[in-house]
Amino acid sequence: MDIHESLSRAQLLKLLDVYAKNWLAHDGSWFLALEEAYGHEAAVEMDVRAWERFAEAEARRIMRAFDIPPGGGLPALAKALRYRLYARVNPQTVEWIGDHTLIFRMVECRVHQARARKGLPTFNCQPVGTMEFSTFARTVDPRIQTRCLVCPPDPMTTPGCGWEFTLKEDERAHDQT
Repeated sequence: MDIHESLSRAQLLKLLDVYAKNWLAHDGSWFLALEEAYGHEAAVEMDVRAWERFAEAEARRIMRAFDIPPGGGLPALAKALRYRLYARVNPQTVEWIGDHTLIFRMVECRVHQARARKGLPTFNCQPVGTMEFSTFARTVDPRIQTRCLVCPPDPMTTPGCGWEFTLKEDERAHDQT
């Protein structure tokens, strides 16, 4: 019997947390190893490339698993964001501004919390986040544009980030006719 089949709901939820935390720890370990071997700039460059590949794969798998239709606009993106691997361990919010703008905020970020605990400098994750969030959103719907609202190295009041998603202007006008 598969061990997962014998777990209670509470144990399965706990296991989701363990999986998400372990995945995030692996991502951080991979980055730190690259940084130690090749320097910060090269590690960020590789991280951007890796997140481009991962964000697309993650979005496609989420869409298949939860019947999110491709081209479903911002409602599809809002739903898909809830199923991302780190959504379980990084508190986040989604806010609608009208019908064509979605604001996503990562309220807490375990990566930045871990770096602070270890006495490491703030990670400039804006290039990585820009690639990650724009690729994820574009995979859900190619009409979605992504804009960073706040992300390190920006001055931060909370250990998180904020992203704005909108439908391309010309596409919106076409959709409303």
